[in-house]
Amino acid sequence: MDLQAAQEASGEETTPLMAGGQEIQASSTGTRTRRNLSSSITRTDKYKNIDDGLVPFKYTKGVSNNSNLDVRDAVILCQKAYYNFAVFRNTIDLMTEFSVQDIFLRGGNKKSRDFFEAYFRKIGLWNLQDRFFREYYRSGNVFVYRFDAEIQKKDALKITQTFGAKLDDEINLPIRYVVLNPADIQIGGALSFVDGKYFKLVTDYELHRLRNPETEEDYQLLETLDDKSKENLKKRGANSLLIPLPSDKICATFYKKQDYEPFAVPMGYPVLADINWKAELKKMDMAITRTMQQAILLVTMGDTPDRGGVNQKNLAAMQTLFENQSVGRVLIADYTTKAQFIIPDIANLLDPKKYAMVDKDIQIGLNNVLLGTGEKFANQSAQIDVFLSRLKQGRAAFLNDFLIPEIKRVSKILGFKSFPTPEFDKLHHGDESLISRVYTRLIEIGVLTPEEGIKAIEDGRLPSAEESQESQEKYKKLRDKGLYEPITGGPETQKELAEMKPAPAAPNKKPAGEKGSGTNKGVPQKNRIKTPIGERKVKVAASEGYSLSKVTENLTLASKLNKSVEVELRKAHDIKRLSKQQKEVAESITELIIANEDPKNWEKKIKSYVKKPVDQNLNRIKEVEEIAAEHQIDPYLASILYASKKD
Repeated sequence: MDLQAAQEASGEETTPLMAGGQEIQASSTGTRTRRNLSSSITRTDKYKNIDDGLVPFKYTKGVSNNSNLDVRDAVILCQKAYYNFAVFRNTIDLMTEFSVQDIFLRGGNKKSRDFFEAYFRKIGLWNLQDRFFREYYRSGNVFVYRFDAEIQKKDALKITQTFGAKLDDEINLPIRYVVLNPADIQIGGALSFVDGKYFKLVTDYELHRLRNPETEEDYQLLETLDDKSKENLKKRGANSLLIPLPSDKICATFYKKQDYEPFAVPMGYPVLADINWKAELKKMDMAITRTMQQAILLVTMGDTPDRGGVNQKNLAAMQTLFENQSVGRVLIADYTTKAQFIIPDIANLLDPKKYAMVDKDIQIGLNNVLLGTGEKFANQSAQIDVFLSRLKQGRAAFLNDFLIPEIKRVSKILGFKSFPTPEFDKLHHGDESLISRVYTRLIEIGVLTPEEGIKAIEDGRLPSAEESQESQEKYKKLRDKGLYEPITGGPETQKELAEMKPAPAAPNKKPAGEKGSGTNKGVPQKNRIKTPIGERKVKVAASEGYSLSKVTENLTLASKLNKSVEVELRKAHDIKRLSKQQKEVAESITELIIANEDPKNWEKKIKSYVKKPVDQNLNRIKEVEEIAAEHQIDPYLASILYASKKD
């Protein structure tokens, strides 16, 4: 039956599926494309991990702080990480040790500089730097409290006589600086956080010391308390006390804090989650290693039901056999019994690959560029430059926020008309040979005095214009006395030579047959010195007992000897090419052979001197030194002259 006959039999009309009341027309457009709806869904908690992060202040109405931590908790966590995790502690200590350097003073007058240099030694500025930078990099919030003391009259008189200060009858100078625990500091009492009023939460120990003061510092701190704090202190039931800190005695320094933030978030806080993650992984590995000696013995008995099934009596007997430890385990079974040990896959479980990502995150978070980076030298050198640049900001914070204001305040108390400016010694990590040559040349031409030159080479510290003028005046007086004169002579030597009366010249009598008056005229051509290009030149009279032909010959042999020594060094160290430093070693060995041996033995002694490069002919060395001192030449030329003596 066809479709039309079926429709007529049923009495119903069937409407085509694509019928739309209009004629079907060919569409010129393409077919519609389907789109996955899940790709357009917008997550309601898209930035949940960021939104739950720490915020060091409270937002305005309508914005919530989802973190259950505050800055105090972050500071305490960083302190605990410093105490318990080596990677965190080593990074903080490394940054601290690089930041602590000697401080020198510029400007002011000499008496003010001398006073502050002695004052810094008295208060222990080096140790204060160590405490300051450790807290700066560990918690990011440094609060330095100052303790003053009244200067006695005899001490004030010494300061006046020694440093020229103008003192009143009673003056107070700082005698100690203490770094407070930032976890005990709170802020309040001001609309802006730029110049806020700070309060300290007193610990149990400090509360006991305030109630029973013993030292001068205890009494001084007790006197700074207001009446309300003193009343709360007398209450025996009070276990905690919040005392205000005098704004003129507290110095606050923060690590990258904005004006609208009350405190700074510690530098190491963002990496604490990674450190905690790694600690969890290590605990997991330790738990696995504690159980890795336990292996399971799996015993399979019987078969499927259609092949005989399982004998429960045999299972019970087998279990009893392995539970009884006093009986030697001897198992006799048929082919239906199978026993095997199930050993955990320890290699995959303890694979160190799972630490790779977390170690990288910790390294990046702590900017740990010096410990176990595995980078190439060029990349690591650039990273060290960035690392040292970051330390400069911390050093600048120490100077600008703490030390310079204190120097100004103390200078005002002492009546200094001008005060010096402190500066740190520069940080160096590269090759300083080039700059050292520049400093050496400045010493040679007299721009730097010997003392200034040594300081510049050691610390990179150059004098200011005023300091240079003072040093040059002292240096000139010493030069006028004949000190610091070069070997070739200076003004004082020239003055002495000018005052000496020259001896009458002897008549110049020439032997018969000698022609000319020059030094080289009349000397046979073969005895003249012919120095090759690049070789050292030496001028010596023939009448002094040296053969000019031997000098020329020995200079040529010395050049060949140096090449032979380089060949022997390459063989000894199994290398194809010598470096610049190795070539310098070859030259030193060459000079050693020339000074100790006769020219005929130079080539023979190469191996022995390469193996043991020390003087072996002390009498000959002594004579060579005498020749060098007599003719004002270096030991190399003196050795050539010694080997060129006339027979």
